[in-house]
Amino acid sequence: MRSVFALAGIIALLVVFGPVFAPYEPTMIDIRNRLSPPSMEFLLGTDALGRDILSRLLHGARWSLGLAFLISVIGLCVGTAIGLAAALGGKLADWAVMRTTDTFLAFPDLVAAVVIAGLMGAGTWSLIFALSATGWMRYARVARGVGLSLKTRGYVIQAKLAGVPPWAIARWHYLPSLLPSLTVVWTGMFARAILGISALGFLGFGVQPPMPEWGTMLLDARIHMRSTPLQMIWPGLAVVTSVLAINLAGDALRDALTEKDAEQ
Repeated sequence: MRSVFALAGIIALLVVFGPVFAPYEPTMIDIRNRLSPPSMEFLLGTDALGRDILSRLLHGARWSLGLAFLISVIGLCVGTAIGLAAALGGKLADWAVMRTTDTFLAFPDLVAAVVIAGLMGAGTWSLIFALSATGWMRYARVARGVGLSLKTRGYVIQAKLAGVPPWAIARWHYLPSLLPSLTVVWTGMFARAILGISALGFLGFGVQPPMPEWGTMLLDARIHMRSTPLQMIWPGLAVVTSVLAINLAGDALRDALTEKDAEQ
């Protein structure tokens, strides 16, 4: 488990310090060295415009992983608030929130995100909004389920009778119980956000050139896929490795929390 968390930590360091280790500017064009194979000068080769692929991957980590982190946190906050509102509200509020959640869940996340991004236009902000708007439902269902189970607990009933405001009850009684479950859900949604950003970037709806985002790099490299396949392999490998590491970290965290609950 430690090795998995270490790998996840390396990914986090890449987001913060990756550009520091980039040997070249990610947008620097050098036509003389276009489509160069890996060498001592360009460790991973260059793309069709002569830009260093390693530098673009390191800078792209900030876009792909950083935006995924932001999107997953937005989904966590929005979904938790909606789920707690359903749990703490009356039957009508619970019914309305859950039917809305079920409606959103009826559509595949990526398809809905593509539709929203297409209506808003390509760009970073539309990417963030599209993936955030399609990523809060699972948090809401978890928050509602845990909230309903806590609603009949004695200490919650006593707090209500004592006149404690609902927001204070949610802060001190609901959120601590929600944290373990939401953390596990968040790791999975973080990985899904990386895939969503890369997919929208590959479709042309994400971060726009010349910014180096992994999905955009895949889009730029597809024309030369047969002649220089390494152009697509490197960003694809970055996406797969990141998603796999985060999913494994989430599984390890879930197992650790399950063992802790069993011991208690």
